[in-house]
Amino acid sequence: MEEGGRKKGFGISSIYSHILPSYASILCLGILAVGARAQCGKKPVVFNFGDSNSDTGGYSAGHGVTFGPPFGRAFFHEQNGRFSDGRLMIDFFCESLNASYLSPYLESLGSNFANGANFAIGGAATLPRFKPFSLDLQVLQFLRFRERSLLLSSEGYANQVREDFKNALYIIDIGQNDLSAAFTYLSYEQVIQNITTFVTEIKSAVWDIYKSGGKNFWIHNTGPLGCLPRELATTSAQNPTTDYDSYGCLVPLNNAAKEFNGQLRALCEELQSEMTDATIVYIDVYSAKYDLIANAANYGFEKPLMVCCGYGGPPYNFNPDFLCGNSRSTACDPGQRYVSWDGVHYTEAANSILAANILSSNFSTPQINLNFFCNV
Repeated sequence: MEEGGRKKGFGISSIYSHILPSYASILCLGILAVGARAQCGKKPVVFNFGDSNSDTGGYSAGHGVTFGPPFGRAFFHEQNGRFSDGRLMIDFFCESLNASYLSPYLESLGSNFANGANFAIGGAATLPRFKPFSLDLQVLQFLRFRERSLLLSSEGYANQVREDFKNALYIIDIGQNDLSAAFTYLSYEQVIQNITTFVTEIKSAVWDIYKSGGKNFWIHNTGPLGCLPRELATTSAQNPTTDYDSYGCLVPLNNAAKEFNGQLRALCEELQSEMTDATIVYIDVYSAKYDLIANAANYGFEKPLMVCCGYGGPPYNFNPDFLCGNSRSTACDPGQRYVSWDGVHYTEAANSILAANILSSNFSTPQINLNFFCNV
């Protein structure tokens, strides 16, 4: 996703410039959908790594920006730092575990890290390394967090993780930005060739966490990139003859996502064979999201490829110059059920369904339910 934007006075457009590709070089309605909460003897500790799909305020804190209305209107009704109108999948996962929402690692005020922390941040990718806030840097932040938490806990400080970190759940959801950015300057064949380097970075991250004591991993694959309205709007404008599938999604981008996912699944199998005392669950987010788009009407959604909060009208209601939050953009009526919030991220209504389907374990390999990690 993009870097750049004005150096000061960030508006919503420059916020999006950090999470859209340009650099070359995881329910009132939701609770019902997700179902009964896990009966955890004690609240599990959760650490999340990723990008804007699971960022609960890291970008906002790290860049000193505010997400004003209509962001958050479906649930929080206040500034919350999420790229959505409400809760994300990671929020529903925490609800399912009867745990508090994860505080962003970068949020200095009002944070409670007793049940874990969220290192995900909008715009993050696996590469390039050490580029705020790439996956390897998030892991370095975690390692420092672990060291400091154990020290402060021993000194009696509250709101710190007190348990052995080996029993924590480590969620990783990253890769979408790597693919999206790669398509801005590489051919399809070159993108495919680069996927191994992205997956290798995830491998390094898992090994680093494992060596620090982590044993429980919940690893998401990437969603159908070619079904994002942003990709559809920009690609169709640049190349109207590109290949679409029967649901209107871009075939080359989805094929690249599938290749990434195939390599990631193979990696999870490899890691499980080598980390015999660990539990590694591969989550097929791609299939869950594609199912939602393909069967949108059955789920009660309108126009699955059209943006709720955007500008331009049908077919996608997306214009990169007038993004959600811009004075010229408008949001759909709160009563309407859209899949896409802003062209990149999903609405709370969509996230609640996705979380429910993922929590069913039908998209998990092996088929381990999330509440398994209540008792490890």
